[in-house]
Amino acid sequence: MRPPFADRKAAGRALGERLAAVPRDDVVVLGLPRGGVVVAAEVAARLGAPLDVLVVRKIGLPGRPELAMGAVAGLADALETVRTEDVAAGVEPAAFERVRTAELQELRRREQAYRGGRPPVDVGDRPVVLADDGLATGATMRAAVAAAGRAGAGPLTVAVPVGSPRACARLRTEVDEVVCLWAPPAFRAVQQGYADFAPTSDDEVRAALAEQGGRAG
Repeated sequence: MRPPFADRKAAGRALGERLAAVPRDDVVVLGLPRGGVVVAAEVAARLGAPLDVLVVRKIGLPGRPELAMGAVAGLADALETVRTEDVAAGVEPAAFERVRTAELQELRRREQAYRGGRPPVDVGDRPVVLADDGLATGATMRAAVAAAGRAGAGPLTVAVPVGSPRACARLRTEVDEVVCLWAPPAFRAVQQGYADFAPTSDDEVRAALAEQGGRAG
């Protein structure tokens, strides 16, 4: 079966078209790096909205860092941590906190590197679209949702080109709207949705933010 999206930019354009079908006054688009910012930039361009980055870091299980036992997300002064209880069960609180602290330091470093000194876009009482290139477990997006809420965002929309039906269903209980263009019943990985799923570089993230992030916030 041919993937529905050529690459992240094409997926972002398709997502922007779907979102533009509903009026969204004073909306802000936040992208989750790295790949989600490329998608979000296309969405922001279609909606004529300001773009910003919401950095999320996976909290990896000690000894198995590829397995997320949680995630930490930051937006301006708002910071939220989400635990994946079925993975984190049995992990000592001190061990969890050590990994969280290290990821928090990296999160703040990336915020500074990506924004280049620009202040965060004000999301207070404004509709916010949280965009990523896909949803697998949904752990990082759940942390992003919590951080956006703590920052005072108005109605929250999670928008992704591809996602697991399970993750999308769970997020629908936590936000105002979930827009997922393709949620195959036999979901295995986000890359299923893309012909080209090459890694996104930090330079690509900075370029997307510099181009679209200059819009009035």
